[in-house]
Amino acid sequence: MMTSPEPKQIKVVFLVFYHEAWDALAGIHALMATDSKFEVTVISIPRRFSLEAGFGEESEVSAFFDRHNVEHLRFNYEDSFAGLEKIKELAPDYVFINYPWQRNYQPGYRVEQLSEFTKVCYVPYFSAPLVLERDREGVAPHLYTQRSHQLASLIFTQDKNIQLAYASTSRGNSHVYLTGTPKIDALVNKVAQGAKSWPLANPGNFKMIWAPHHSYSPAWLNFGNFATMFQDMLGFAQAHPSVDVLLRPHPLMFRTLLDRDVIPEAVLNEWLAQWNALPNTAVDADDDVAPLFGAADLMVTDGISFLGEYPLATNKPGTFFENSSHWVLSELGELAASANIRVKNFAEFEAAFENVLENGLPDFSKQIDALRVVAQPYPGEAAKRIIEVLKNDYLAETPLVDKSLVTETAWENQPGTEAAWD
Repeated sequence: MMTSPEPKQIKVVFLVFYHEAWDALAGIHALMATDSKFEVTVISIPRRFSLEAGFGEESEVSAFFDRHNVEHLRFNYEDSFAGLEKIKELAPDYVFINYPWQRNYQPGYRVEQLSEFTKVCYVPYFSAPLVLERDREGVAPHLYTQRSHQLASLIFTQDKNIQLAYASTSRGNSHVYLTGTPKIDALVNKVAQGAKSWPLANPGNFKMIWAPHHSYSPAWLNFGNFATMFQDMLGFAQAHPSVDVLLRPHPLMFRTLLDRDVIPEAVLNEWLAQWNALPNTAVDADDDVAPLFGAADLMVTDGISFLGEYPLATNKPGTFFENSSHWVLSELGELAASANIRVKNFAEFEAAFENVLENGLPDFSKQIDALRVVAQPYPGEAAKRIIEVLKNDYLAETPLVDKSLVTETAWENQPGTEAAWD
């Protein structure tokens, strides 16, 4: 009796340099790794976040995967096209990316190259599209008109407005799926399961996270408030020894402050020395924010993702220290901001803090529920839904992207965009 051949496995590569947002892909990877229908490979690659810095830091990406017991290949080639040839040898049916900004990839790993021989799947690294683009109406073009968006075979989003925005492009939106984001699902699940940790050992202290953003220019987002409040926050910590203040900066914040001369390096170093010398302060750049969210009594941020993530994960409002000149919030962004206590200066923050100490956190349950309805269209199901879409696409044997169907100039190649350097 003849036996039917084993079905061909679907070959999937996760191509990663932005390990800080691996949680956007981790749930997908975990499900695929235990599914015999898939052959999964994770690859760590170099990156850059400024033109001057050049490409590097692949060892940091690899170390992250080692800490989390994720088997991976290391492609630390000086010539990224050598790495591209290795990917071609793997012959993946799909390559997942979580980062759209092509300038930060070595040339060999950019979507222009990948889309020639495989299907690129894009899962956004951010938890929610909360901001509109300056002087533009509707969905911010950088969220759906970059080259990575134009050439991805499959795109997954949590926002129906972004899905609709793709419909206005030359390719349309038949390849864009409303699934929710694995990042939010993972965060909510970890906190719900009781994840808690805190790096400061001060029993009985009130625990506060301070999470400043990295954007310090009217030309790009402009949410960052660190430069206007860092000295005040140091004084606050000194005056409140029974309050732990854990600084959780955006991964790019310190780099941005120095690269753009927002704060002189000597001033920042002196501040950090004073900050780290206090018994009730610390800087945390660990991989997983969920245990911190679970342990904290209060979170203070100037944006952006934490405005949505903290209320959704903890069912408590955070405190939004709002830069009055930030770019306009989207519909979803307004829902996220409304799920937080909003303050505009340090005096308002101190008043809000004292009110929390005296009366506890205010009830924002209605605002958080309204945010959840939009931000989690399918709670807990995002990774599963993404995999189902991929399986169906594989069975349908859809072709690679026809680049001739894309008629628009990519966002990053238009004059005046933040990403227009190479």
